[in-house]
Amino acid sequence: MHAFSDLRTAAYCPRKCYYRWQDDDRDPPPEVEERRDLAFRYPDLLDGADLASEPIAVTPTQYRSNLSCAKARLDAFDALCRPDARDVFLTGKECRGIAHKVLELDSPTPSLLSAGSPPENGVWHSQTVHAVAAAKALAWERETPVERAFVEYPTHGIVREVPLTTRRKAAYRRAVRTLESIDGPPPRLDDSAKCEHCEYREECGVKTRSLRSLLGLG
Repeated sequence: MHAFSDLRTAAYCPRKCYYRWQDDDRDPPPEVEERRDLAFRYPDLLDGADLASEPIAVTPTQYRSNLSCAKARLDAFDALCRPDARDVFLTGKECRGIAHKVLELDSPTPSLLSAGSPPENGVWHSQTVHAVAAAKALAWERETPVERAFVEYPTHGIVREVPLTTRRKAAYRRAVRTLESIDGPPPRLDDSAKCEHCEYREECGVKTRSLRSLLGLG
């Protein structure tokens, strides 16, 4: 049985997943919880809260604009504001972990909270894998199809819908196989931007180069 967090990390970097297995302290830092908490206060943040004191990553004007777009675009926005359940531990056929929200829509739907920044479109690859894992675990528990999930970026006021397409399910299967193949340190990623801010960079031994050096300017 694989943890959602391990599957997400393996999809991002198998070697990082290996090092995390060696690390006893795997709890998120306190600031992550503060950022996630924003996702349970969207109506107040949209209508009148003093955003200057909130841990948002964009200007207050941009934040409210992002939330307004999400409200207008998403049929599930009201449900995301008032989820039927939160911090639900799900156990599926292969994976288990926490869904930060579970919505009782036409079909049960999980939503995951990211404390980081969203890509320009869609969600990051590792978060796609995580979303599919949560949806499949929820479907396994409820014995009913789950066709989509959500990934929220509360510090930006952005919510992305993740339909469970064939391509996304295939990415999930690849991540499961990758995770199951780890029995020692996997090969290093070669000079990847992923390594730049990795907490295991020194232990891993990957040498990162700045954009300036890559361009031959320094």
